[in-house]
Amino acid sequence: MAAQQNLVRDEEQRIREHESVKDDVRRQVHADIARDAHGTPADRAAEADAADHLKERAITEVRDTEHELARGRSVARGSQFIDYAFYLVYGIIAVAIVLSAIGASQSAGFTRFIEALASPFVAPFRGILHDESVGRYRFMLSYVVALGVYLLLHLAINGLLRIFTERKTAV
Repeated sequence: MAAQQNLVRDEEQRIREHESVKDDVRRQVHADIARDAHGTPADRAAEADAADHLKERAITEVRDTEHELARGRSVARGSQFIDYAFYLVYGIIAVAIVLSAIGASQSAGFTRFIEALASPFVAPFRGILHDESVGRYRFMLSYVVALGVYLLLHLAINGLLRIFTERKTAV
């Protein structure tokens, strides 16, 4: 959540800077027009060249900033979908852990449904640790390991996406 809030604040700051650059270009063009009315032809030519150069740089910077903002929005939207998918996986595995811990009947439809949903996600982790049981109550340690691994994978993916959204400010 903090990363998304930082992204929103960063995007708002970039938009403010973008608008500021556009205002500066507008003021510079008006100042150039006012200056063109006075001075020698050589001065006016030098000023026109400088104004054109500044205008080109400002336009390039605005275009680059707009591109970065669009890319940031796209990556943020993708990150939201990835977060949602991981939250679903966390929820499914957590419900399976709770059902096993409270000794839910293995023949109950809901228990079988949750186990069928959780099975593809926890299959690689079965047998890593001994799942403790007392009677029909089981504590699925392998499922807890699966939750931990998926959490680390989720954090790694979000970190990778953050690389594409954060603007490099220093070389």
